Order: sequence, then structure tokens, then C-alpha cells
Amino acid sequence: MVKAKKSALLLMVLALTSSMALAACGSKDDDKETKTETTPAATTTDDSTKTDDTKEAAPASDLKPYKLVMVYPGTAQPDEAKVEDEINKYLTDKINATIDLQPIDWTAWEDKVNLMIASRDPVDIFFTAQWTKYAVNVSKNAFLDLAPLLDKYGQDIKTELDPAYLEGSKINGKNYGVPTNKELAAQGGIVYRKDWADELGIDMSAVKSIQDLDAVFAKVKAAKPEVTPLYLLKGENFDAHYFGNFDALGDTSIPGIILKDSTETTVKASYDTQRYVDTLKITRDFFNKGYINSDAATTTTMNTDALKAGNVFAITSSLKPGKDAELAASTGLVGKLAQIELNEKTVSTSETSGSMLAISTTSGDPNRAMMFINLLHTDKYLNNLLNFGIEGDHFSRDGEIITPSDNAKNYSPGAAWMFGNQFLNYVLNSEAPDKWDQFKKFNEGPKVSPGLGFVFDSEPVKAEVSAIVNIDRQYQVALETGSVDVDSVLAEYKDKLIKAGVEKVIAEKQKQFDAFLAAK
Repeated sequence: MVKAKKSALLLMVLALTSSMALAACGSKDDDKETKTETTPAATTTDDSTKTDDTKEAAPASDLKPYKLVMVYPGTAQPDEAKVEDEINKYLTDKINATIDLQPIDWTAWEDKVNLMIASRDPVDIFFTAQWTKYAVNVSKNAFLDLAPLLDKYGQDIKTELDPAYLEGSKINGKNYGVPTNKELAAQGGIVYRKDWADELGIDMSAVKSIQDLDAVFAKVKAAKPEVTPLYLLKGENFDAHYFGNFDALGDTSIPGIILKDSTETTVKASYDTQRYVDTLKITRDFFNKGYINSDAATTTTMNTDALKAGNVFAITSSLKPGKDAELAASTGLVGKLAQIELNEKTVSTSETSGSMLAISTTSGDPNRAMMFINLLHTDKYLNNLLNFGIEGDHFSRDGEIITPSDNAKNYSPGAAWMFGNQFLNYVLNSEAPDKWDQFKKFNEGPKVSPGLGFVFDSEPVKAEVSAIVNIDRQYQVALETGSVDVDSVLAEYKDKLIKAGVEKVIAEKQKQFDAFLAAK
């Protein structure tokens, strides 16, 4: 039975990588056939903007008013209250609810969420992911088991979302988060200022590896001394999981990795993984040469915000088709950015659980929270309102193509990959019109990690994991941004991890992973 389930998951994922975007690439006529117009009385100022964009929801007349609180990483937008008001008019008619959007700056995200969960703050919906302590927070009883809620109020999600996502994001057979419907394959690289590279005569097509960037950054530093050649920070660097192709077999905050682009199944600590250590040393060399921002270990400014400020040449990024165009639109750098892929395209469990919405165990109305998540997966008007703002204010629309207005700078969260179904998104006029066709092609033929379908259960070693998380805070960011000497600090870091029980954690992860592989 276990073998059959794992084989079924692999088959679902392989089928998904070749066909997941088909529904998103249908014509507008197809959309008219599958969507039902339900324009609420509170938002009838321009009915034409909502035609074919909404999906019939259950009547709200029998529901008591409720305010949802949604917490997610991102920068607060100047027009957030204005957009929130429009969302609330719509949600009141749909599910008799309003919503309080609570974005938390990326650099403060982990600490603030930890505090909110520990304090049992009243939250309805948390963004979560494999790379932001999903499994750890599940073990803390922070998120609800969603099975009954999906069955009753998330049936549209189960219809719209490929089963590989829900199957691949389970922990001990249960779903604690609803995955975003987006690209499945993963690839890492850089997004850089193409206009400056062209100006300086830099041939970026010659860049095939991290080391190749040395000559590029040297030219940028010499010609533009006021510019930071490479902006790094916590979680956004060359040793990020998306760049190193590290598969943590569940939560990235728990030690023990394999390589997604390899067939090797021996679980190792990062300090025993040659790719990780070599990359630390290259990063340290770049830091010493002045290529990297000096405050990389402590900065609270997100890399996209630094790029937007106009004094950064390149940032590391998880890539997909048109990621440069997306960032260009959100940073006001349209036509000035380009991307370079620097590793092999892969797929693992981390992609099926790489972006999810979880319902908090402190929610006052989990049913309503699931109703809202269900709408994000099926209701085109609501999805695009949350992601791009108000039509006629923040953008104009010609069919599926939208053009940002002068006021778009006041609402450009750049978070479409977090919320519901990205294939409902309109396409920016600065993006390729065939964006969703490109996503389909991107999902074809990735290297499949040996760990696909496996999620580590940390319960047997939860005390050790808790101690290790605290040690990681002391050392990991400094090492991965090149801010400290690798040889001496890595040795000290390793010693503390061993004393905290890292070898026990890795042994337990290997034991569980071996059982998973044996059942294939």
C-alpha cells in the first residue's frame, strides 16, 4: 500500500509537470463557460470589470459577520487599506466576512511568526512553506488538520488543484496547508540589471556558474563604485535551498539534506556537504572583495526593496519564466532586468509545499477561513484584486492583459505566488503574453529528487531540533552571506550543533528516509 501511494505520487507529479498549465491557458471563451458571474451589489460601480471573473459561492445570508486575519510575508503597501476595503465589500456579499491583511516584513517574518504562535495570537490564516518552518509549526500545534474543512468548504480547491500538490505536502498523511497552484519545477539563479550590463559591455551569456560572476562583479564595482554588485541577506543567498538544490526532506530548518539533482540518498549535515561548504567559501571571497553588502548578516531590507532603491546590480532568486519581468513591474524597473539560471531544474516535496496557506488553531472561524482560501483558488476577481489592486485605479485591463497605472506604485505586493491559484492571475503588459504556456514548458522534464514524497517527522527529536534552531540563528546567516571567516566559524558552528544533538537528528531522518525508500 505504501509503495503504491508513493508510485502514484510520482506519476501524479510527472503528469503535472507536463500538463498543469493547460487549464490556465484556455481562451476567454473557455473561461466564460466555466465561471459564473456573481456581481455583488456593493461593487456595482463597473459591472463590466467583473464579468466572467467570479465564481458562485454559497449564500452568505445564514453566516454571522466575521473578520478574518491573514498573516503573510511582504511589505505593507500604501494603498493596502483602500484595496482591503474593496475586498471587504466583495467578501461581505460572498461569505459575510471582512479581512485584515497583516503583511510582515520578510526579514522580521520568522521571529514575529514564532512569537505569534507562541503567544497564541488570534490569527485565521498563516502563509507557510517547507522553507519557513512548516513542519516545526505543525509539531507546535499551530495549524489545523484541514481534511474536514477541505471536504466541506474546499471542494473547489480539490477540483482545481492537481492531487500531486495535496498529496506531496502532507505530514503524516494529513494536510495542514493548502498549496498555491503555481509552477512545480524549481530553479535558482540571479536577477540583474541588464541595462547596466549592456552599458558596461558585460557579456552575461558567459555566466554559467557562481564563480563566473566574479569577473562580472569586478567590472561593476570598478565602473560603478556606488553600486552594490550583489545584495544578500538571510535566506536569499547562494546557499539557499533553491540555489544549492538542497532537499531538506521536509522543513529546511531541520538538519539533514540530500541533493535534489543527484541520486545519492545518504542524509548529511550541511557542513558535511561539499557543495554547501564550497559555496560558503566563494561567498566569503566575494564579501572580502567588496561585492556583497556589508550588512548582509543583519539587514532588515528585503533584496527586492534594495533592487528597487536603484543601487544594486544583482540579487539571488528562485526563478521561473518571467521572474525578471515580475520583479521589474514590482520594483519600477520595467525593461531593465534580466535573469540567468545557474542550476539544474528540479522537483521535490519542497515544491509541492513551497507556498501554502494554513488555518491557525487559534482561528475563531476555521470554516470561514477555508471559504476564503477556496475563493482565492477559484474566484478570478478576488484573486486579482488581492494581487494587483483595483481596476481603473492601479491598472487598466484589456482582456487578460493589464497595464499598471501611475498609482500602481502604491499597491504592488508582488505576492501572486502566495495566494490561491496563480493561473487565475492577469498577465502584466510587460510580461510575455504566453506566460502560462511558458510555465507549462518550464514544468517539463525536471530532475526528480530521490526524496520526492517524503516529509520527515521531527517528533522523535523535537528537543534537539528546538536547540538547533537557536544555534542556527547565531551562525547560519553570517556564514551564508560571507560575513565571517568560513574555516574557523564553521568549525565552531559544527561543534555546537554536535553538542546539541545534530547527529541524532540526522540519524533519525536517515532511518525514516531509508524506510520510505525501501517501500518504493
